Amino acid sequence: MKSPSFPITDDHIHIDPVNGRGIEAAKDFFRAGGTHIFLVSKPSWSLGVHPSSGRDYAAVFDETLRVADLIRETGIVVFPILGVHPAEINRLAERMPLADAVAVMKDGLECAACYVQEGKAVGLKSGRPHYEVPPEVLAASNDVLEHALLLAAERRCALQIHAETGPCADIVGMAQRAGVPVERVVKHYGSVDTTPLHPSLIAKHEAIPQIVKKGRRFTMESDYMDENSRPGAVIGPKSVPRYTNKFLEAGVVTEEDCFRIHGENIEKVYGVTISID
Repeated sequence: MKSPSFPITDDHIHIDPVNGRGIEAAKDFFRAGGTHIFLVSKPSWSLGVHPSSGRDYAAVFDETLRVADLIRETGIVVFPILGVHPAEINRLAERMPLADAVAVMKDGLECAACYVQEGKAVGLKSGRPHYEVPPEVLAASNDVLEHALLLAAERRCALQIHAETGPCADIVGMAQRAGVPVERVVKHYGSVDTTPLHPSLIAKHEAIPQIVKKGRRFTMESDYMDENSRPGAVIGPKSVPRYTNKFLEAGVVTEEDCFRIHGENIEKVYGVTISID
């Protein structure tokens, strides 16, 4: 295979050999020209884990790291992101009081932060429900999110957040109080024109060429879920390299733009090194 002339990084992807296509999906990404991925841990229930304590999330994180090692054998550089999906709060609250659900999620994030501290992961994942919830659940979710920000500050790492569509401007204040640079708080499935956080854009976002011209910093993702029950959702594993090369061939982005999006921007957010040597 021809060596790539610039990196192509998927900032948010799931690979699941048990419930999805697994390594074959990763190979699709690689064959399409992809070089680096941020492998994000899946919700606990999708892996058959039903936590009663924070340490129960270790099974989810260990599975994510196992899959990361398998993917590396294809030639892809893998950066794990570990955390507790915000929708966990609803599932946990079905089995325990809301305050206990918050405690379990916070402890799960503490567990994830230990992996970051040990160098096994490069960032954390948290957020709040992207769907309507009662005020007390939203307040509890923000409590969990604030804890995640504090942990990110302690570990000096980035935090990917899953949240409602829109600017999420209040999270700026949360990040500042926690001591996390706003540019290291990644709005997964972001909207570049509205959010003051770092936007990670779905690769098919139609405004990417215009955003590049404006010089706004962003990264690209597929949010591929790798679940046989929802094939190709959100978009397929080839999407980030395919759309990048499509924009390049159309002349709406340059190789320098590609280096910036898939290399320099990634390095600034996550503190990792992106190399194609």
